[in-house]
Amino acid sequence: MATIARWVLAAFLFFAGVSHFASTDAFRAQVPPWMPAPVAVVYVSGVIEIALALALAFLSKKRAQVGWVVAAFFVIVFPGNISQFLTHTSAFGLDTDAARAIRLLFQPLLVVWALWCTGAWSTWRSRRVATASE
Repeated sequence: MATIARWVLAAFLFFAGVSHFASTDAFRAQVPPWMPAPVAVVYVSGVIEIALALALAFLSKKRAQVGWVVAAFFVIVFPGNISQFLTHTSAFGLDTDAARAIRLLFQPLLVVWALWCTGAWSTWRSRRVATASE
């Protein structure tokens, strides 16, 4: 099940990354107003998402480390989602504050998904237990 979830997450990230180049204006809605060069931010984050997707798909020996990096990425982009909510900016069909608020609730789930489907969380826990018992 985790393998399927990892591939789905990789596909999701790849599609989102490519979409940064096809729907730049929609993704700009998530760039906080205080960020410089918003179009560059959209493009760079798109490249990062594509790279993360490829890492999830092909770096099986580094799967746990990739999981932590993907989870960190989801944390790093969270302020953009908060900004979209606070500035009442519509994009991706999120045209109400309620819809934007519900989306905020899904970001922690993406973090958990990345950690679970890559085994990052279980690897960390098992290493922690092993270290504690030494």
